[in-house]
Amino acid sequence: MTEWKDGIAKITLPTPFPVGDVNVYLVQGERLTLVDTGVKTEESWNSLTEQMADLHLSPKDIEQVVLTHHHPDHVGMLDFFPDSLEIYGHPLNERWIHPTEAFFQEQEDFFGVLFHEFGLPKEYFPLLSKLRKTLKYSCNRSLTGHLVEGMIPLGLSEWQVIETPGHAQSQIALFREQDGILIGGDLILAHISPNPLLEPPVPGGKERPKPQLQHNASMKKLLSYPIQCVYTGHGKEVYRLADLIEKRLSRQHERAMTVNNWLKEEQLTVFEICKRLFPSVYQREPMLTMSETVAQLDYLSSIGEIISKDSQPMLYQAKS
Repeated sequence: MTEWKDGIAKITLPTPFPVGDVNVYLVQGERLTLVDTGVKTEESWNSLTEQMADLHLSPKDIEQVVLTHHHPDHVGMLDFFPDSLEIYGHPLNERWIHPTEAFFQEQEDFFGVLFHEFGLPKEYFPLLSKLRKTLKYSCNRSLTGHLVEGMIPLGLSEWQVIETPGHAQSQIALFREQDGILIGGDLILAHISPNPLLEPPVPGGKERPKPQLQHNASMKKLLSYPIQCVYTGHGKEVYRLADLIEKRLSRQHERAMTVNNWLKEEQLTVFEICKRLFPSVYQREPMLTMSETVAQLDYLSSIGEIISKDSQPMLYQAKS
């Protein structure tokens, strides 16, 4: 049964994705706020309605929504709410939650160049025209206002915004200093390490983001806050945050050094490394596994372990 704890009610909603259920949070403040929304399905909407009834509330009592990031399992159900509902989040949510044809084309062009650079075989290129279908469970809404580093959200005077890019360029967390509670989106999860997902350059930028480096920096950033409990985007709460961050950073380094050892033996493309890292999954989840593979290469480059040859496709090798 859904109940309030410290002015927060955790609501777990079903998704059609491999990650499973997603957590959204009702937060009591000057405005009743829903942090994230779940996917755009009737099943999710019915579940939200039923769990809010446990609190003697209904979705129409929600006065505003705050988004931790733009992924469909966190924003899709915005389409079920009235147009008058106010929606706040990082400005980089906008191009994903209210996508234009120009953005879809930008995304296809960006990944088309990467596919060549990564050495993907031609049979993978039809995926480019299907990228827009990945937003099937997302929404078509616009932000009412922006939330960036250090801001105090309207109607949530006890909370402050911490920018935590990596898993998504748009990702933020909400921190309440008085009791050390963080609503962290998908920055830190108890049971799995979030994927550092590739995205096109930010509007006005030319360089592709390096999500793994951002993600590592965002986790380390949390260590400077007196956080007692993290309410996560999926799964259980995290209480021993510093220990988990150390574990996540260590595991990621180990995976990268496995790749580094391969590159001491021979030059490899991103696709060749991807097949070794994810032999049973790469064909089924090429975008996710490519993101994870490039993450390790970005990390190894950042610590000076590898170099890349400016060729088509690009070849990576360990420094001699």
